[in-house]
Amino acid sequence: MITARWLNKVKNMASSLSFRSGNPALGAETFNVPAQGLNTMTLEGAVNKTAIGLFLVLTTALVTWANPNPALMYGGAIGGLIMAIVTIFKKEWAPFTVPLYALLEGLFLGGISKIFELKFPGIASQAIFLTLGILGALLVAYKSKLIKPTENFKLGIAAATGGIFLVYMINLVMGFFGSGIPMIHESGMIGIGFSVFVVIIASLNLVLDFDFIEQGVENGAPKYMEWYGAFGLLVTLIWLYLEILRLLAKLQSRD
Repeated sequence: MITARWLNKVKNMASSLSFRSGNPALGAETFNVPAQGLNTMTLEGAVNKTAIGLFLVLTTALVTWANPNPALMYGGAIGGLIMAIVTIFKKEWAPFTVPLYALLEGLFLGGISKIFELKFPGIASQAIFLTLGILGALLVAYKSKLIKPTENFKLGIAAATGGIFLVYMINLVMGFFGSGIPMIHESGMIGIGFSVFVVIIASLNLVLDFDFIEQGVENGAPKYMEWYGAFGLLVTLIWLYLEILRLLAKLQSRD
């Protein structure tokens, strides 16, 4: 999932130093596409598409929650990655690829949530409520102008998100050799501090997502970009949920 997020980020950073979002699905040129007549993107449409996406995620998540089958989980993760890549490079296909992405990711999320739940009872519901709470709080803060996504703010979040990605990639490569970056995945203060930092950065990516969707509406982007905007939010919300799940697991491991 994180890999899919960053394929487009690398592409955008290589082509321009004016990269403005930590979410690769919503890069600086994302909405620079021609509209077709009056059939343009609306804020209400993007919100509705996001709600549909979340419903689809929940639908398949219930399947692997009841039966955390590894084949379904890993199949969902790989399939979701493929759909994410296709969506990033073929935005006009978003009305078809984004629902598939949501269904596939739900298979992975339901299974991984159940695994955490079996070890730490109640953790999944806590992570869901925290994720939705953060989403609501940041949306209110954004709409009330308490948080303003200035260029420096966007650059800082993009840089921090890039740093997190590099850490995860280094850890993945080290894992192939039976090693890993010490302490960041443990329940000590360093591990918890790292997870708190990642949760904060993932949360602030939501502000950038809100801003880019509004830009799409203001620029009169085509109707299919409602699905693409929803895709950007789904990617961030899934990332945020997983990071909160990891943070809660670390905290409960200390009890």
